[in-house]
Amino acid sequence: MTPPSRRLVLAALAVAALPRLAAAQRPPIVYERSELTIETAAGARHRFDIEMADTDERRANGLMFRTSMAPDAGMLFDFRSDQPVSMWMRNTFIPLDMLFIARDGRVVNIAERTVPRSEATIPSDGPVRAVLELNGGTAARLGLRPGDRVLHRMFRNVP
Repeated sequence: MTPPSRRLVLAALAVAALPRLAAAQRPPIVYERSELTIETAAGARHRFDIEMADTDERRANGLMFRTSMAPDAGMLFDFRSDQPVSMWMRNTFIPLDMLFIARDGRVVNIAERTVPRSEATIPSDGPVRAVLELNGGTAARLGLRPGDRVLHRMFRNVP
């Protein structure tokens, strides 16, 4: 017979594994790929290959369960209309920088180096159309700031 304390540990491990098992049983979510450029106030331009999180299912899944991301990659969450937005890091294993973006492509605020697996909410500073998630530390490395512009077809600021 298994001692009670060992049964509790095994039960806790099984509960912790449930989200991964559920994700493994679903077919993988396919994201449309695109590219965007961030233009800083100083005129520097930084290009990223991104995945589009533009449906409820894609937004809900986001970057969960990924253990790495290329330095020039990211995910752009399209909320389709201007609204206050809050994000979280549950089941996200890599630190991220989150750029909250207005409908004209202007960066409203940046949450840098978010904490993996945290359930704390990370809010926009007002209504935004989108959130761009990049590897943690990218904003500091590239000198990204609120007021910079994200150039992408979603924002209608690209010819």
